[in-house]
Amino acid sequence: MILHELISLDVLRVIWWGLLGVLLIGFALTDGFDMGVGALLPFVGKTDTERRVVINTVGPVWEGNQVWFILGGGAIFAAWPPLYAMSFSGFYLAMFLVLAALILRPVGFKYRSKRESAAWRNGWDWALFVGGFVPALLFGVAVGNVLQGAPFHLTDDLLPVYEGSAFGKLFGLLNPFALLAGVVSAAMIVMHGAAWLGLKAEDPIAGRARRIGIWAAGVAFLGYALAGIWLAFGIDGYAFAGEVATNGPSNPLFSEVNKGGSWLAAYGERPWIAIAPVFGFVGMAMAALGLKSRRDLGTLLWSKLAIFGVISSVGLTMFPFILPSATDPRSSLTVWDASSSHLTLFVMLVVTVIFMPLILLYTAWVYKVLWGKVTEDDVTADSGAMY
Repeated sequence: MILHELISLDVLRVIWWGLLGVLLIGFALTDGFDMGVGALLPFVGKTDTERRVVINTVGPVWEGNQVWFILGGGAIFAAWPPLYAMSFSGFYLAMFLVLAALILRPVGFKYRSKRESAAWRNGWDWALFVGGFVPALLFGVAVGNVLQGAPFHLTDDLLPVYEGSAFGKLFGLLNPFALLAGVVSAAMIVMHGAAWLGLKAEDPIAGRARRIGIWAAGVAFLGYALAGIWLAFGIDGYAFAGEVATNGPSNPLFSEVNKGGSWLAAYGERPWIAIAPVFGFVGMAMAALGLKSRRDLGTLLWSKLAIFGVISSVGLTMFPFILPSATDPRSSLTVWDASSSHLTLFVMLVVTVIFMPLILLYTAWVYKVLWGKVTEDDVTADSGAMY
């Protein structure tokens, strides 16, 4: 037997669907509080020193946290080529905005303190706000559009064709449901950033962050509930029309897909997945209570649980669909027909099993070394801070 045949293709497909979710959740859990801190920066720091404290709570770790984003993009490219081709070509204007906003963060961190000018520093502080808030909002908008289906189809030779003009590709994404998903995402990230500042900063910075975080948690909770109701009664789901070949060829046109019904039918078929939205609601509620009662470490953990629950609820609700087509349901990309080859998935899994534990161990070590609060004395001492 060839080594890679020890694990069947359908199992490898599910494993890589799960690993993609792990990478996206890992990005939201780590880089999420970086973005949340950036979004909070102009509002929780009233003086230049306070804003330096805020920046230095994430300064030593933000670059490492972005590894999860890079790994997620690499996993999509290698494990799900049709998804990469469709999303990175059809959504390229939106992707450009996200990347432009993300680029503002390293530039802002590096250049903010190069001049003593208050106007100069204030301008970079708002650039850091954009670098934190805009990606958080647009990531949610993307999820909202995925749940509704993207306007694309595949030709007979599997060439993806995104329908609409270039500007339509961008502004067409800004529909009401997608914007609601964006608000949930942004509020959740702000909540996460507030939980981080409560843990890493002192009053009055931490107190201001907690007050904003409580409101953000409330917005995220109500928006998530509204999105669930909207998804149940106002958004069509997708389902296979017949038997599915889970070990079949990587050809979306090989299967028949129907659009209609509700995405939430998945909870009737697999009741256990209801644990995901429960985690989301409980995490947000407990994070709000933790922010109010100043239980900082517990609050950060509850915030992480909320993010885990919300993101995993989307993946579990849609499974096995990963990018439905609104205009040609048959072209929809699923776990069973949009993956790389059996050998590719196996080799990638072996590499992941070797290197993922190393990444996790190194990350844990970094956070252990950097444990503790950042104070004004830290950023004004002769030894200085990073920013």
